[in-house]
Amino acid sequence: MAVFHFSLLLLYGCLAGLCSLLQGTNAIPKELNSRAYTTSQYLSHATSALKELQTFYNTTSGLWETTGWWNNANIVTMLAVYALVNGQARASTMPIFQNTLTQAAQSQPQEAKIRSQLTSTNTFEYPDIPGGVALPDPKFSNGFLNAYYEDEGWWALAWLKVYDLTGNNIYMNNAIGIFQDMTEGYPAKCGGIWWDKNQTANTAITNELFLTLAAQLANRAANREYYVQWALTQWQWFEGSGLINPQNNVNDGIDLSTCQSNDGFFWSYNHGVIIGGLLELYQANANSTYITIAENIATAAINELSDSRGILQEKCEPNCGNDAPQFKGIFMRNLQYLQQASPNDTFRDFVLNNADAIWSHDQGSNQTFGLTWSGPPGRMTATTQSSALDALVAAVAVS
Repeated sequence: MAVFHFSLLLLYGCLAGLCSLLQGTNAIPKELNSRAYTTSQYLSHATSALKELQTFYNTTSGLWETTGWWNNANIVTMLAVYALVNGQARASTMPIFQNTLTQAAQSQPQEAKIRSQLTSTNTFEYPDIPGGVALPDPKFSNGFLNAYYEDEGWWALAWLKVYDLTGNNIYMNNAIGIFQDMTEGYPAKCGGIWWDKNQTANTAITNELFLTLAAQLANRAANREYYVQWALTQWQWFEGSGLINPQNNVNDGIDLSTCQSNDGFFWSYNHGVIIGGLLELYQANANSTYITIAENIATAAINELSDSRGILQEKCEPNCGNDAPQFKGIFMRNLQYLQQASPNDTFRDFVLNNADAIWSHDQGSNQTFGLTWSGPPGRMTATTQSSALDALVAAVAVS
């Protein structure tokens, strides 16, 4: 295995000046002081955790090992957000993005997914695919496209975040190409877009990703009105679909036999992605109602998915399969975006309290982090590490 030791750049190369920076330096229950650390200390925590994550990076495949294809897209997004909040890291992260764009497009693994109320979706990659699970047709796999519109949405958002960092149109063009492929999944039965190209499910997350991607392209790409109309059409359907319940929690998907919400478990990422989508839709359409809805969804998620100490927790913990360990970081990343757009002490405290809990209670050896942020530390993978990093990076941004 060829492992790219960006960890040495991150820690010892000091991210082109990070060391000098570091040396200069509500009904929601709260376990920890919301200002336990300074911004420089939160940055130091995130940098140390990133050093460990990079030990999983394989330069040959352009992917992080011990995690899945769609999770890798979220790692790219997290890394771009990290570089955006810490401009000193831009030079050190650029080679990672360039390598992943080139190599990952040639290294897409063979995968199969199982939909389950207990884990939302559980993804398996060859050779660890359970017997009897059907594999999608390989004809769908090409670069960052595959059999699942959901996976495609994650990669498109990843490349747009790298575009935000770099201004390089190669990343924008990849996102545009993925978006066009996703439009082929519209309309699904009951409305919105399909989760997959075999048309087996209609999920909240895929529709949220499609909405968010359309709104982001409206705010960045040429042909603005084309993307605005897609975003508005998608939001009109989503808002009326019943996926957002009267308490402002987001359900997991649509029952294709009734075209009603499937009333499954609430998951943090279903709340997070729609928050980010609404923020982008507000920028594209200047309707402050979108901000209010995003704030209501964030509050509902925090109240529904926090443990007794106010720390984010999925219903499946501590046994969450392969996908759900990524979810909390996605929520925290989008809560960061909301806090930056519409500051709220409750949201800021929640971000900081979770970052503090991760550092104090979920830390294993060498700044590694497991699934349960309130502890005790569990098995670390690139999935759990990158999810925790989303919270640590969010703390840098909002502290």
